[in-house]
Amino acid sequence: MSDIPSPGPGNDKKKPKNSGGPQFPFGGPKLPDPKKFGGWRFSLVYIIILVIGMSLFNYVFLNKVNPTVDFSEFKSKIVTGEIKRVELTDSYFTGYTTLQRVSSRTPSTEPVYRTVPINDPDLVKLMDEKGVSYYAVSREGSTILNIIFSWVLPIAFFFFIWRFLMKRLGNMGSNVLSVGNSRAVIVAEGDIATRFPDVAGVDEAKDELVEVVDFLKNPKKYTDIGGKIPKGVLLVGPPGTGKTLLARAVAGEAEVPFFRMSGADFVEMFVGVGAARVRDLFKQAREKAPCIIFIDELDAIGKSRINNIGGGNDEREQTLNQLLVEMDGFDATSGLIILAATNRPDVLDPALLRPGRFDRQVLVDRPDLKGREAIIRIHSKTVKLGDEVDLEAIARVTSGFSGADLANIVNEAALLAVRGGRKVVEQKDFNEAIEKTVAGLQKKTRVLKPAERKLTAYHEAGHALVAAFTPGSDPVQKISIIPRGYALGYTLQMPIEDRYTITQSDLLGRIDVLLGGRVAEAMVSGEFSTGAGNDLTKATDIARKMITDYGMSDRFKNVALTSRGMRMPGDAAQEPMFHREYSEATQQYIDEEIANIVEKRYAGVTDILSRNRAVLDTVAGQLLEKETLDEKEFKALVGAGADG
Repeated sequence: MSDIPSPGPGNDKKKPKNSGGPQFPFGGPKLPDPKKFGGWRFSLVYIIILVIGMSLFNYVFLNKVNPTVDFSEFKSKIVTGEIKRVELTDSYFTGYTTLQRVSSRTPSTEPVYRTVPINDPDLVKLMDEKGVSYYAVSREGSTILNIIFSWVLPIAFFFFIWRFLMKRLGNMGSNVLSVGNSRAVIVAEGDIATRFPDVAGVDEAKDELVEVVDFLKNPKKYTDIGGKIPKGVLLVGPPGTGKTLLARAVAGEAEVPFFRMSGADFVEMFVGVGAARVRDLFKQAREKAPCIIFIDELDAIGKSRINNIGGGNDEREQTLNQLLVEMDGFDATSGLIILAATNRPDVLDPALLRPGRFDRQVLVDRPDLKGREAIIRIHSKTVKLGDEVDLEAIARVTSGFSGADLANIVNEAALLAVRGGRKVVEQKDFNEAIEKTVAGLQKKTRVLKPAERKLTAYHEAGHALVAAFTPGSDPVQKISIIPRGYALGYTLQMPIEDRYTITQSDLLGRIDVLLGGRVAEAMVSGEFSTGAGNDLTKATDIARKMITDYGMSDRFKNVALTSRGMRMPGDAAQEPMFHREYSEATQQYIDEEIANIVEKRYAGVTDILSRNRAVLDTVAGQLLEKETLDEKEFKALVGAGADG
C-alpha cells in the first residue's frame, strides 16, 4: 500500500494513451514518396521475384520443344518419305512432314521429329536421294540467351546476395575485411566544447585531473624534473555522477584529439576481433599523440580472470590481455593518456589496477549540498525561473541525488511548467518534479474504495507520527494518499543535511518508521494487509545488515558475517554467486535475532501510536479530507495533540 521513498533516482515511465487504434510514436507510419518511387532500391525480395520470372520464361518459351527420337528412327522416316523437310542446327536435327514453312507465331499441328546430331556423311546423300529439303539455322540469339541465363544472371544474383550480406555485416564492423578496425569515436582537436566550469559537484576529482591537462599542455615542465605522468586514470563512481562528462572536460581543456569507445564495442561474435580493435585503437592514438583515449564501462572487458577456474581463454580475456600489453607498450612521455570509467571497480582484474597501468583512481561520488546547488545552477542556465525559486532549498531536499538525477529534475520542472501553461518555472514545479522522481508518477485516475482509502490514510499517518516521535529521524516533508507509482500513498522524508555515517539508534529508528504503517493498520482494522509488504522487506534488510555487516548483535559483536562471491568453474563472465562463510547454527541465530529485533521494535511502535491515538485519528482524518498534508500542516496537528 505504501512505501517510504528514499532519496534517489525514480523509475517513472509514462505510457502513451491508447485510443483503441494503432499508436505511432512519431506521428504515424512513413509512406513512400511517389516522386522518389522511381529510384529503385535494392531488396532481396526483388531478386527472388526476378529469378522466379526468369525460370518461368525459360520453362514456357525456351524449353517448349518436342521429345527426341533415335537417330536410326529419324533416318528410317526419311527413307519412308514421312519426313519432307529437315532443319539442321548445332544442337538438334528437326524433321517436318511438310515442305511448307510455317511462321513461328502460327501454331502448327504437323508431326515433328527431333534427334541429336551424329557425324554421319551419308545423311546428306540420303536426303538428296529422297528429295528431302534441308537447311541450316544459325542460333546466335539462342547462344546469347544461353550465356545470359547460364552465366550472367547467376553471377549477378550472387553479387546482389553478397551486397545484401555486406550491408547487414556493416552494422557489426563496416565489412568483413575491416571488422577488426577500431570503432572509437574520434573528436578532433578543438571540437570539444566542454570545459571544467561545465562540471560541478566533483571539485576533488577535477583537482586530480588538472595534472593530466597540464602535462598534455606543458610536458617539458614534468620531464625536466624527471617526473612521469600516470599512464592511466580510472574514474570510479556510481552511475550518473558525471564520469564521462569529466573525461570530455579533460579533453576540452587540453585541446587534444579525443578517442571515445565503450568497453562493449571491443567484444564481437568473432574470436580475436576485440584484441584486433585494441591494437588498431592504440595504433591510431600513437599517430595522433598527444591525445586522450577514453574507455567507458571498462568492466565490460576488464573483469577479473582469477575465478576462471576452467582455464578457458575466451574472447573477453584475449581482449583484456591485449589491452594490458598495449598499456605497457608506450612511454609515459609520449603524450598518450588513457582515461577509463566504471561503476564496478570491485570486479576489475588486479593487473589493470597495478602501478604502470591504471595507477591513479579518482572517485567521482554523489555531490554534497554545495555541489548539488552548483549542478542545479548549471542546468538551470537555459531555463526561465520564477523569482520565488530557491535553488538552495531544492539542493537541500535532494540529498543522495546524482548529477544526472538533478539534471532530470530541472528538465521535468520545465516540462511541468509548460504543461501547466506557465511562462516560467516555479517552485511548485520543482517540488512536483522531486516527488515524481522519488515516489513515481501521480495516478489521478486510480480510485480507491472507501475502506482501502481509510486504511491507506492510517498507514501513512502511522509512518509520519512515528517519524515525528523518533529522535534523529528525517523530518516529514509531505504526506499524501494520492497513489504514485506502485504505492497507494506515500510519506516523503527528506534529510536536512548530508550524512555519511549512521549510528545503531538511527538504524533502529528507521525500522520503527517502516513498521509504523503496519501498526496503524492493525490498530484501526484489527488485521494485517499486503500494503506493508515493501516496508517489511526494508526493515528486515536493515536488521540483517546490523547483524551480519555492522557487528551490532549480542553474540557476534564487532564480527562481520558477510557473504562472499564465487563463480562457477569455467565462466569468468557471469555474476558471482554468494555463499556464507559461517555455520548453519550461526545462520539460525541470525534468523532468530532478526525476528527478535523486529518484534521488539514493533512493540515499541505500538506503544507510541497507542499513547498518541488521538493524533493518529486526527492526521488520518485530515488526509481523508484533504488527501495531502505538507510539513507545516502536519507539525501543527502533531504539536496540538502530541502526548510524547
